Amino acid sequence: MRIGMALNYSGGFKETVAELADYEQAGLDIVFVAEAYSFDAVSQMGYIAARTERLEIASGILPIYSRTPTLLAMTAAGLDYVSDGRFTLGLGASGPQVIEGFHGVPYTAPLGRTREVIEICRQVWQRERLTYSGKHYTLPLPPEQGTGLGKPLKLINHPVRPRIPIVVAAIGPKNVELTAEIAEGWEPIFYVPEKAGEVWGPSLAAGRARRDPSLGPLDTIAQAALAIGDDVQGLLELGRGMAALYIGGMGAKGRNFYNELARRYGYEKEAEQIQDLYLEGKKQEAAALVPQELLEKMSLIGSEGFVRDRIQALKESGVTTLNVTPLAGTHEERLRLVEKVKDLAA
Repeated sequence: MRIGMALNYSGGFKETVAELADYEQAGLDIVFVAEAYSFDAVSQMGYIAARTERLEIASGILPIYSRTPTLLAMTAAGLDYVSDGRFTLGLGASGPQVIEGFHGVPYTAPLGRTREVIEICRQVWQRERLTYSGKHYTLPLPPEQGTGLGKPLKLINHPVRPRIPIVVAAIGPKNVELTAEIAEGWEPIFYVPEKAGEVWGPSLAAGRARRDPSLGPLDTIAQAALAIGDDVQGLLELGRGMAALYIGGMGAKGRNFYNELARRYGYEKEAEQIQDLYLEGKKQEAAALVPQELLEKMSLIGSEGFVRDRIQALKESGVTTLNVTPLAGTHEERLRLVEKVKDLAA
């Protein structure tokens, strides 16, 4: 099991990157850089590549709507080049709130667009002269849609690798099925190992049945806050506000994927109440209703024995990369947490 860590996109980036060499030595395998309506992730990943030597670097995630498919491919090839082959392209559809609200782009056909973006990226990395006719993207642009002067081109540079790993952030049944079919990795959110088979098992099985063997086994990436000790239970509360934001505020009624996931986990009543309160502006009241059981089962916060058992449950459910957020007051304490979880996951 690989151990990863997500970098906070809201502040303290340079300070965190300055410490990454220590995390490398502590056994950290991969770092994920998010992109929301924040600083872009690409410039930050280039900065990380220059400051590290072994650590793998992944976007977590780049939205498929905010860049053209070929720009995504060029960016991935460029980051793989400056990192000497250490880059993983994390992609996702994001949601209407960000895509339409911040980027001003219609949030349409996320499933079909994801497939076509991945197919185009892989053509670019193979340095094929690019011709593509899809439902959502056509290259070159047809004469009736442009000047008629476009012609098939291929990437000028030779990529470090002709196949850069692609991870897709997905939680909906059809998107998870697509991910299991065509991507190297899958990154869900709010991962509860005891519920994973029930919620996602059929979708994963259907996708794997059509999977090209050359892709290798699907890398399943689970996220979890990490704190180890007999007096850390109170740190669970740090995740309550974020869970409420996603379950309650990331989308309107009927268009919130995270709310639907909470319902599929069996928290139908709580999910409805959290959303109602959050959309009314009662964020603290919404956060108070996030089930304690959910916070516990998607975290690694507790005694060493508890964390060991949770890691075993994650492994048994199919998780191959554990993306942790170490919760501690000092850099030295966070390093010890990474060293400890690396040891427990061995």
